Amino acid sequence: MKFKVKKPIPGFENLSEVEFVEVDNLFSILKADDKVLFTLINPYALREFSFNIPADVKALLEINENSKLLVYVNIVKKEPISDSIVNFKAPMIFNLDNNTCAQVVLENEHFEKLADFIAEDNAA
Repeated sequence: MKFKVKKPIPGFENLSEVEFVEVDNLFSILKADDKVLFTLINPYALREFSFNIPADVKALLEINENSKLLVYVNIVKKEPISDSIVNFKAPMIFNLDNNTCAQVVLENEHFEKLADFIAEDNAA
């Protein structure tokens, strides 16, 4: 699914369009020009995650109380996968109603190791 970038993504300020590709129920990728920019993870599958969307982003994405949104966060993949870092600080918001997206930076969130969310008997 393609989305128009409404607020520059830090480090990728010249991007005007990205493609969101769901890999499975947990992981997705964000692509531009057929190149993978980020591996994304569904934060709600890991832990409780809530934040207020800034007013400027609500306006840019035309978000209202009925908007259908997807929220994903970046993951920095490492080997083994349990060493990967989840970036809860900068979620990507996708408005499915008008195919727009933006990344926001949250002050009260942080980075966490994926291992913190994997049961020890499942870690390999």
